[in-house]
Amino acid sequence: MSALVIGHMNPDTDSIISAIVAADLYKKRGMDVTPAAQGAPTPETEFVLKKFGLSAPQVVNDVAGKQLYLVDYSDLAQAPQGMDSATVLGIVDHHKLGDVTTSAPLEAWIWPVGCSNTVLKAMYDFYGIEIPKNIAGAMLCAILSDTVIFKSPTCTPEDKKAVEDLARIAGVTDVVALGMEMFKVKSAVEGTPIRDLVFRDYKDFDMSGNKVGIGQLEVVDLSILDAVKGELQAEIAKVKAEGRHSVFLLLTDIMKEGSEMLIVSDNPAVVEKAFGVKPEGTSVWLPGVMSRKKQVVPNFEKAFK
Repeated sequence: MSALVIGHMNPDTDSIISAIVAADLYKKRGMDVTPAAQGAPTPETEFVLKKFGLSAPQVVNDVAGKQLYLVDYSDLAQAPQGMDSATVLGIVDHHKLGDVTTSAPLEAWIWPVGCSNTVLKAMYDFYGIEIPKNIAGAMLCAILSDTVIFKSPTCTPEDKKAVEDLARIAGVTDVVALGMEMFKVKSAVEGTPIRDLVFRDYKDFDMSGNKVGIGQLEVVDLSILDAVKGELQAEIAKVKAEGRHSVFLLLTDIMKEGSEMLIVSDNPAVVEKAFGVKPEGTSVWLPGVMSRKKQVVPNFEKAFK
């Protein structure tokens, strides 16, 4: 039985590219694997796949009885249905260690870097396996996406070195220009259903027994979202009503290097407790906040304790 290599719910570029890349690496190490995803690619990911001639992984929403390699997550809240009877054989990630448990030893590569593809680059090097040109191009795009073209506080020297090496393999001469091209695609919101925008990059978290949703929309100019901000606020209220304590949506301006956070919560005071800034109505501006993983989730986890 072929094992699945699968990323997190509401997959972003790193999640989908990681599944494709890890499957390539595992196959070359003699493993029987198939890349999978818990959803269709976002416009940004479609741009990357098309640019480098790669196909989107099959969509899988139930993994009962299957063997799995997890990429870009290890939290059960981000996993598909059927995890209680699935067998996890390995993890490649750059987030905190989650609550996935196994009954047997597994191969785990979990590094404090800005992107799972940075970890995968190190794995190719470790096993002495050559990275194909198109795979290298997709990997560097994933790193540029996750590190917001090196502007995110999650970005490390290892991410920058990986991009430098991958650009050489892929024949990319201007990585910043490629990153901006990618983010312009990511910024396009016209014609996209509001719920799709909310869930474009969204994750649920268990914070001291409270279900908390945090989404993020990254754009090159926040004014792009002015016309739909009210609809986004109304939509996250609906998402909260589905059984969550709070839902927060980060509207990140990658040029101004900050985020406006839209808020719907049973206890809005957690925002001031987490960031030291009192919201004005249902939103707050957070200067310098670019990373959900490093600057938002840890602050909320402390505030909810």
